[in-house]
Order: sequence, then structure tokens, then C-alpha cells
Amino acid sequence: MAEDQRNRRHPQNLQGVLRLAVEAGSAADGPALSEPMSEERKEWLKGALAEVAKGQNSEVEQMKECMRVLMRDGGCVRGREGEEEGEDEEGETEGALEFLSELCENLDNARDLMTLGGLDLCMSQCLNHPQGSVRWRGAQLIASCAQNMPEVQCHLLNKGALPKLLQLTDSDPHPTVRVKALYAVSCLVREQEVGLGAFLSHDGFSVLMRGMQSDNEKLRTKSSFLLLNLLTVHPEHKVLSMGMVQQLVSILRTPHSSFHEHVLGALCCLVEESPLGLRDCQSPTLGLEEMLNQRAKDLQGREECQEELEFCKRLRSACFCGRQPDDSGMDR
Repeated sequence: MAEDQRNRRHPQNLQGVLRLAVEAGSAADGPALSEPMSEERKEWLKGALAEVAKGQNSEVEQMKECMRVLMRDGGCVRGREGEEEGEDEEGETEGALEFLSELCENLDNARDLMTLGGLDLCMSQCLNHPQGSVRWRGAQLIASCAQNMPEVQCHLLNKGALPKLLQLTDSDPHPTVRVKALYAVSCLVREQEVGLGAFLSHDGFSVLMRGMQSDNEKLRTKSSFLLLNLLTVHPEHKVLSMGMVQQLVSILRTPHSSFHEHVLGALCCLVEESPLGLRDCQSPTLGLEEMLNQRAKDLQGREECQEELEFCKRLRSACFCGRQPDDSGMDR
């Protein structure tokens, strides 16, 4: 117990605070790296940083200090790219990014970080960092800043953040990087017309389709949810997505998963008021009617699958009963 208290004592400098911000929550390279800070960890980190700052602990000053850590780490990385960082440097960088993400849940802080150049620094260094644990925290910081902040969204879009985030979503070898990058993509394109236009121009729908076919369960779920959201909120883009029907039905034939609810919802969007989508779903070679009949039987009586069952019935009615269903099944 005494040893634990010594370990929790506040360190004497900022670097120690940021390093312990990561160490306190997870061991290096362990699976807990994918988890957000606990409330206890956040409070401890705030107190430690305030103690270290000694009177210069305004949130702007704290963000500046974190940026200095990121810049110093960037210089080290450029000099030895591809080599493993020292544990101290890596811990400081991860801690700085986590602390910035926490601070930037406040919209004013997100705007201030943008003005200070922190988002540009994150895009240029953190998203390209050789360590996956830094890349995903960089994507998480971008998402924290962009969410519900049109000014920050436009800045990031103008700086070219979206293509890089789509690339990370599509092909990064670190599974958590792909999930966090998709979260940042979502924060840039949902209810953001400029972001949606950039998403379309960079073939974002294809990235979502590949995400739904990956072996990363979180990525499959988040990709299908974003697809459903975009097709529901922006029905004018359904015609651009007609090549999806066969792929979506193929995904439904994989072992059942909770994200299939979103896949069925996306198919409902694609067939409504679209003769091409309807014709694709009705194609006998697709075997969709038989599959929907079986799926409805399998889901019957399963309370946790009621929304999926409603989508299933809605799609079956739209494609094979010669009538349009009411809108109650699409209320979410």
C-alpha cells in the first residue's frame, strides 16, 4: 500500500506528469492502450499538472506545454524514423495527446488549440508517427476538437485532414488507429456539407464498405453506422451508392453480428425511391427474399434485435410485397 502511494505521488516536472498519465492507466503495449482515461485518472492528471505549473496553469498554458512535448518528440522521430522511441519520450507524447483531448472537450479550448497551431502539429507529426499508440491518440484529439465545432471542422478540412484520416481508416496496421481515425472522419462529415463533399470526392463510401468487411469488429460496427447515418440524412446521395447493394447483401451472409442492423438500415435507404436500388435487391440471383424471410424468423422474440427485425421487415416489404412501408421502422 505504501509503495502504491509513492507511485501515485505527483512528479516534479511536466514530462513526468505526461508519462505517468499513460503509465497510470495501462502498461506499455498492453490492450488497455485502446481505452480512454478513467475519471479518477483525469482528476489525478489535472491535479498533477496544476501542481507542476506553479501559477502558470491556465488551460492555454497547459496546451502550450503539451505542444512543446509534441514538437520535441517530432524532432526525435525525424532523426530516426522507423526506430523504436525511448519509453520516456513515448510516454510523454501519449500523455500530452491524452491531456489535450481531455482539455479540448471544452469548445473554447478546441478553438484555442487550433489558433495556437496545435491541430496543424497533430496532423503533420502525430498522424504520421511511427508508433501506433501516438497515431490513434492524434486521431482522437482531432475528433475531440472537431466534434460540434464548424470552425474547427473547416480548418481541418482546408488543411487536408480528411484524406489522411481516410487513409488511416482504410489501411493502418494498428486496429485502434483505424477505429479512432474513422471516429475523426465521422466528426468531419456528419452534418457538415463541406466535409461530406470532400468525403464523396475521396471515395469515402468505398472506405466504409471495406471497413464493414474487415476483421475488426469495432471498425465494422462504426463503418456501418456512419454509412446508415449518411444515407439517412443525405438521401440525395443514394444514387451515388448503388454499387453497394450486392456488397451489403454479401455482408449480411456473414455470421450474424449486431452491426447487421445498420447494414439492413442502409439497404432500406438505398431502395427507397430508387428504381435501380430496388431492382438490384429484387434480382433473383441475389437471393435476398429468402434470406430476409429466414433472418426474420431467427430474430423473432429476441428483444435485443427488435430494430434489426424492423429493418428486415421494412426491406422485405419494400422489395417483395409491392408496397412501401410506413416510416415507423426508420425512427431511430
